[in-house]
Parts: sequence; C-alpha cells; structure tokens
Amino acid sequence: MAYKHDYDKALTRLRIILQRLNDGESLSVKELAVDFGVSTRTIQRDFNEKLVSSYPIYQENKKWKMQDGFKIEKIRDIEDKIVLDIIEKITDGIGGNFASKSKKLLTKIKNEEHNPIYAKLNIEDISGKIKEIDLLEKAIKSKNEIRCQYIYEKNRYDTTVQPLKIVNFEGFWYLVALRKGSIKKYYLNELSNINILDINFTIDSSVDELLKNSISIWFNQDTKPFEVKLFAKPMAKKYFFRRPLPTQTITSLNEDDTMEFVVKITHEMEILPIIKYWIPYLHVLEPKWIKDIVKDDLKEYLKEYFK
Repeated sequence: MAYKHDYDKALTRLRIILQRLNDGESLSVKELAVDFGVSTRTIQRDFNEKLVSSYPIYQENKKWKMQDGFKIEKIRDIEDKIVLDIIEKITDGIGGNFASKSKKLLTKIKNEEHNPIYAKLNIEDISGKIKEIDLLEKAIKSKNEIRCQYIYEKNRYDTTVQPLKIVNFEGFWYLVALRKGSIKKYYLNELSNINILDINFTIDSSVDELLKNSISIWFNQDTKPFEVKLFAKPMAKKYFFRRPLPTQTITSLNEDDTMEFVVKITHEMEILPIIKYWIPYLHVLEPKWIKDIVKDDLKEYLKEYFK
C-alpha cells in the first residue's frame, strides 16, 4: 500500500508542476521541494526523468520554465499522456494508411512532436477495409445479421452470419461470427460486399468467455477445454513468467530457475506453434499425444538434413 500511496503522490506532484509551468510560472527546485515536502533530489529527478523528455521545458537561472508559445491545452493528466504515447506507437506498428490517419487524429489531441516511447508490433494493415469495418461495427453493436462474400481457397462464397467480434490474433485481423449456431472465423481481408440485414439475433455470454480465454484463432467452441503441462528452461521461463498465456497456471517454480505450468486449450494448434517456437527451451510433459505430435513433426523436419 505504501508503494501505491507514493505513486499517487508522485503523479499529483507531476500534474501540479506541469499545470504551474503551463500557467507561465518559473519554478525553483528548492521551493518545490519545500512545497511538496520532498528532497531536492526527488524534484530534480521529476524533471530529468519524467518531464524534460516529454515537454519543451528548460532551466534558466536555476529555474524551470515552459518554452514560450507551448500550451498543454487538452492533456491535463500525465497518465493520459503516457497512454496516448503508447497508443501512437501501437498504430505505428500497424503501418499504412491506418497509421497515418491515426497519427493525424492523435495530433489533434496531443501537441508534441517527440514521443519517448517506442513499440515494435507486427500488426496487419487493414486501412483498406475501413468501410467494411464500419459496417461490421454497426452490425455487432445492433446485433444484426449480415450477408457478405468470403474468399476461401481462391473460391468466393456468399454467406449469412451473426457477427460477434472483430479480433486480432498474432497480428492478423478476423471476424468471429456465428453461422448456424457454430462459431466461425473469417479472415478480414477476404470479406467483402457486406450488407446489414433487418434480422436481429442474441448471443450467449459464454462466447465472450471463450474469446477471453483463447490463445490463438484456433480456439474451438465444440471441444471441451483440456490441459497441456509444460516444462520451461530458464530461457523460456522468463517469457512465460512475465507474460502468461490467458489460461496459464504455474504449478512449480524450481530452484534451478526452471518452471512447470499448465495451459488450458480447446485445439492443439493453440499451443503447438508456441512449443515449436521455444524449442529446445520448452518441453511437453503431458498429454503424451501432444508430445508425440511435436516429436513426429521434428522428425519430419529433420529428414531434410539427414537424407
């Protein structure tokens, strides 16, 4: 609790300092230290580590000032600013027209050119599908069925579905929808000619839970979830400890810096690509049939090197 209290105090202090600078005041580190009841070192760290990198602030005659002509007009909260910085870098990762349009929109909210945050994300550019996304969002919100065309294995099909969510897995965009009571996934860039029908539908709350617990687009509505027990060596353990899979449960943290954990899945392809990515630092303990798939795939792969 002490940490949270200190965190809240620091944010409050930064907001007040920014507001005073924005109002044209010249601020002394010593005076601020007295005002806030902290050390001069703490105040100096506020400026050097948190404010100077994000705002045009400079020191003159031992007093901090905001650059003339700069005004924080729409962002009063440093937490909001950090969130906007992160959103900006996420959209940069998508690239294309989507990124440029997002940047223009964010520029209306922010008023800075330099963003100290960098994020590298491989997310598919869907800027060419803005019209389709708009129609899908409307249909999802109003719970209206849609009629559309979908390309599958180079063939074009007409289909009627109940759209549930637009999702992104591993950087690719999909529409998750119900068709004849079963969940289907449609690659978004292969959808076209969307028409909203005057037919409403209802959805079960279990669908949201299924999506929440899914690891990849391979999740299966019709399969009862089952467990895969894994052993992670130190190289892989760091990754799964820092960023757990949605249904991950750690069962053992060992003295040699290894880890055992369980993941619940509904389709083997939810976990197989992850296991193969981390070979030789991740091993399957159970079930045997998953372990056998990995072993057989490795044998098939290595055949090319031992002809």
